[in-house]
Amino acid sequence: MAKNLVIVESPAKAKTIEGYLGKDFIVKSSFGHVRDLAKKGVAIDIENNFAPNYIVSPDKKQIVAELKKLAKEAEMVWLATDEDREGEAISWHLFETLGLDKKKTKRITFNEITKSAITKAIESPREIDSKLVNAQQARRILDRLVGFELSPVLWRKVKPSLSAGRVQSVAVRLIVEREKEIQAFNIESYYKIGGFFNSKNGTLKSDISRNIESESEVEEILSKCNGATFTVLNVEKKPATKKPVAPFTTSTLQQEASLKLGFSVTRTMSVAQRLYESGKITYMRTDSVNLSETAINGAKAEIKKAYGEEYSSPQQYKTKNSGAQEAHEAIRPTDFSVHGIEGENDEVKLYDLIWKRAISSQMSDAQLERTTVKIGANELDDKFISKGEVVKFDGFLKVYLESNLEEEDRDVDSGLLPAVEEGETVALDELNATQRFSRPPARYVEASLVKKLESLGIGRPSTYAPTISTIQKRGYVEKPQREGVERQYDKWTLKGGEINKETLTEITGRETNKLAPTDIGIVVTEFLMEHFEHIMDYNFTAQVEKEFDEIAKGMVEWTKMLESFYGPFHHKVEDTLEHSERVTGERELGTHPKSGRKVIARIGRFGPMIQIGDEQEDGEKPEFASLRGTQSINTITLEEALELFKLPRTLGEHENQPIKANVGRFGPYVQQGKLFASIPKEQDPMTITLEEAIELIKLKKEADSKRIIKQFEENEDVQLLNGRWGPYLKIGKKNFRLPKDVKPEELTLQECLDIAENQPSTKKGAKKKS
Repeated sequence: MAKNLVIVESPAKAKTIEGYLGKDFIVKSSFGHVRDLAKKGVAIDIENNFAPNYIVSPDKKQIVAELKKLAKEAEMVWLATDEDREGEAISWHLFETLGLDKKKTKRITFNEITKSAITKAIESPREIDSKLVNAQQARRILDRLVGFELSPVLWRKVKPSLSAGRVQSVAVRLIVEREKEIQAFNIESYYKIGGFFNSKNGTLKSDISRNIESESEVEEILSKCNGATFTVLNVEKKPATKKPVAPFTTSTLQQEASLKLGFSVTRTMSVAQRLYESGKITYMRTDSVNLSETAINGAKAEIKKAYGEEYSSPQQYKTKNSGAQEAHEAIRPTDFSVHGIEGENDEVKLYDLIWKRAISSQMSDAQLERTTVKIGANELDDKFISKGEVVKFDGFLKVYLESNLEEEDRDVDSGLLPAVEEGETVALDELNATQRFSRPPARYVEASLVKKLESLGIGRPSTYAPTISTIQKRGYVEKPQREGVERQYDKWTLKGGEINKETLTEITGRETNKLAPTDIGIVVTEFLMEHFEHIMDYNFTAQVEKEFDEIAKGMVEWTKMLESFYGPFHHKVEDTLEHSERVTGERELGTHPKSGRKVIARIGRFGPMIQIGDEQEDGEKPEFASLRGTQSINTITLEEALELFKLPRTLGEHENQPIKANVGRFGPYVQQGKLFASIPKEQDPMTITLEEAIELIKLKKEADSKRIIKQFEENEDVQLLNGRWGPYLKIGKKNFRLPKDVKPEELTLQECLDIAENQPSTKKGAKKKS
């Protein structure tokens, strides 16, 4: 048996490290946390100084038993989990759960999985840092308290099964407020004038820099330009320098991977984790831009070798974020001489991005020459401006150019202008005046939301991806596909002495991957803002992050921090439960044209809905209809609402049964007898044809036939089915696990009934067989 047991949190990491250590070491994975707060109840003894009730999760009991056995047999146990607070907490939980001896346990950390880094860590072990552990515990316990106490408030006052979280609710608030800005935005039109001028050495594209406010002013300018003599008034050339940017932090990697590769933040972190665990990059959760001396020297050597001495400019960057956690390095390749890797496509792309960003940060500035040409005519007050940019020495641009979230639709001046001289006459070839429209603030994409959270001091590198994932999973935020709408705009053209005007069309508002709040997200946010303003305050959320940082530095006692937060918070929860009204986001749309009954849009038990009538007001039972996926209670019109009551639509008959289209709790569907088939997003229950519905029903029947293993004619409620975790038994609406080693296709009806009688059921689907 090996003398040394090394424990890490992932099998991939274990495999890489084992390759660097000798036969005296065995490396095992804990597969993440081995224990956590108990799922049942709050799992925190508030009266006993917020003592947490940690339990080993059932799926980790076997792993814990194996690690305990190996730890007893080893002379030394090395806890080698990640170097951040979460990693420190995993090591502490392992120490406590495995009952390790302090004298036989060492803690080691490294920010890259290379032979030299592992060897260096083994040579300089330390003890578990209780300050880092306490910072993680404080975050975990505070977030559990907020979620555990706020969620039931939402269940009673808004809608069942909702949840709230300290950081997630603030992130949703950002998206809700941006949506309200967009809805309140007043679109105004203006005009841009630009054209082409012929000089003796070539053509210049040139524009009037200001916006033209009115149609009459456009026509006046075009008239003055028609037949005017244009000359070059000024030619200005200026040297300019473009500097490289710092190597990646977690947030800048997420932003750039979104812009350049189209990755979600979750996808970026998953790929980066694999690159780290296979020893190709440094640790991927960091808010530092520092590089080690070893890294700087490695980059310097590679730049000189690959590009030449003049491209090398070693430098150290300073972290702007005052709350940056621990002295981590920026994200970089572990070996700068490896320009690219082989492997999965995502890994190849992300490694390439990380390598280019890190190597370019150590390269020389780019030297540019920027030229500005002004063109004018005596008849005209406005000047036409041409701008060009020429790269004299590419420097770091040879490798990398940073993307910009704000430059989504911005025109970038670039390229070489033809040589012109002051006083030179240029001929107007063509002039265009185009109507444009002011635009509301852009909806957040995942990358820009990360940037905003970071700028407000909300969250940390380890929390950005889970936060953005959670608010989408819980239905508060979505990424609707917006097809856009057609809009008309005017365009004037001056060419050959003639001015012509035409009306053209364009599509505006087309969007993909933009974050928008759902109706329930808006209602919950407004409720929390009214009753829990403190929790929803950006400054408060950022201050809590700073307090976690102070706990990690040993400046604040973690239980005192929790105590100061919990008292006022708990009081507010109790007060809200007792005194606040239930909210539904109700909005009155008008009255029904025939019955005169009130029509309202609101949140119901199963989501956004339209209600006609009120039993308390008119004595009749109200009518209800669910909204379609693309509709919102905040924007739906009375006419659109009334259309929903035309459902269910009878489309015709198939196999002597009527086929209907409708919208239900889980979305639009078609129905034939007892068979229901979902209508895909690209189809509409109001317009779907009988032929399209029959095709959906055929596909559903085919899928169901593959799912059914066995049915019993004498009792149709009993079925043996294939599920996500394998075969299971279904009787009515109840599901039952099958015992090991049974062949479902051979079971009799009586055997199925016996299985059901001898075990509890679950209504949510069969669980994995033990």
